[in-house]
Amino acid sequence: MARAHPHLRQPQPIRRCDWPACGAACCFQGVWVDEAEIADILAHAHLIAPHLRAEDRTPADWFQPRREPDPHALSGWVRPTTVRDDPDHYRGTRCIFLRADFKCALQVAAEAHGQHPWRWKPFYCILHPLDLDDAGRIVLPPVDALLAEPASCVRPAQEARSPWDLFAAELTYLGARFPKNDGARPASPAAAS
Repeated sequence: MARAHPHLRQPQPIRRCDWPACGAACCFQGVWVDEAEIADILAHAHLIAPHLRAEDRTPADWFQPRREPDPHALSGWVRPTTVRDDPDHYRGTRCIFLRADFKCALQVAAEAHGQHPWRWKPFYCILHPLDLDDAGRIVLPPVDALLAEPASCVRPAQEARSPWDLFAAELTYLGARFPKNDGARPASPAAAS
């Protein structure tokens, strides 16, 4: 897995968000997805599409054509998911994979087919609200900035806990699915099968 920044071990007065009460607010802007992950998702579109809203079931609509380089991506390139207007969601938009029940269709599809819930979930979705620094180390962005953002997956807490402990499930999963490989990404997107 990518190296974790030492600051992840430092206790902070934070807790996780209160999903589903948060309404999956963090999904308002979509996510950047590695082109290797996109290929894997599209190869399983027949399993994923039935779990999407009816208007979102066309795989050709799932990702935008715009691509950008990403030094931490397996393929070296990422593309954004499509973002839909949604007046009922935070900031009036939502990722195409967000269902009306605030669940991710990729996660629901994986569970429905006996896979790990994060099987098709993009790397940056699993990582969130953690991020990668310029050296490819897993970091927690500045806590005051996270707490100031209403869509943040981090909330204030009375008791201090380390981000390492708060996000242990994600870090463990990412460590198994994306073993260290000159950065944060896997040798194969199918490693979680």
